[in-house]
Amino acid sequence: MSGHSQFKNIMYRKGAQDARKAKVFSKISREITVAVKEGGTDPESNTRLRSALISARSENMPKDNVDRAVKKAMGGEAGVDYTSVRYEGYGPGGVAIIVEGLTDNKNRTASDVRSSFSKFGGSLGETNSVSFQFDRVGYISYPVKITSEDGMFEAAIDAGADDMTAGDEVFEIICKMDKLSEVRDKLIKKFGDPQEAKVTWMPKNTVPINKDTAQSLFKLIEQLEDSDDVQSVTANCDIVTA
Repeated sequence: MSGHSQFKNIMYRKGAQDARKAKVFSKISREITVAVKEGGTDPESNTRLRSALISARSENMPKDNVDRAVKKAMGGEAGVDYTSVRYEGYGPGGVAIIVEGLTDNKNRTASDVRSSFSKFGGSLGETNSVSFQFDRVGYISYPVKITSEDGMFEAAIDAGADDMTAGDEVFEIICKMDKLSEVRDKLIKKFGDPQEAKVTWMPKNTVPINKDTAQSLFKLIEQLEDSDDVQSVTANCDIVTA
């Protein structure tokens, strides 16, 4: 069990989320729409939808927004078809970055992502040009106030997780991608809904960068995340403060 969060410097999260609720809701709505189109409206049998609904509850997304996203998927509202996209490249300091999104216009999204990389000294690569440096894993997080570190570690391992790390604010549980639903459901029975439960990318190794490089990298990531088409950004950086 690690004494620090594996994802502390890896999965960048913007601080001012409260002021950006509309954008957050829009991203979750897209995920719900795609999940329903792929697997139907039953969250018990549709693991992608269940994860999206957990995100919606975690962000206090209004039920009307959720219902509208479901109706759009079922043809109840005029809407658009979203396509899953993934972009890979290198940011400042040689940090590997994976960008995942849902878009109704691949050309627009690719152009926007390429422009962001170029603006901040990065370079967009081909598909699979950096993903070999990451593992695809299941990721679940809970606030640290919910239980003790030992309590969460024991519960996570008993549920079938591979590891649990404790950060300043959250416990982060890692499991095999195909065990996410099983581990998540067992933890929900014990602790209730997690903050997040999803399939994501975990770096096999991290690239050390200094604060100056980190500032440029975070500006790149923030601009990427500002795009309505981008759902997540993952980077394999480790900020060195010494």
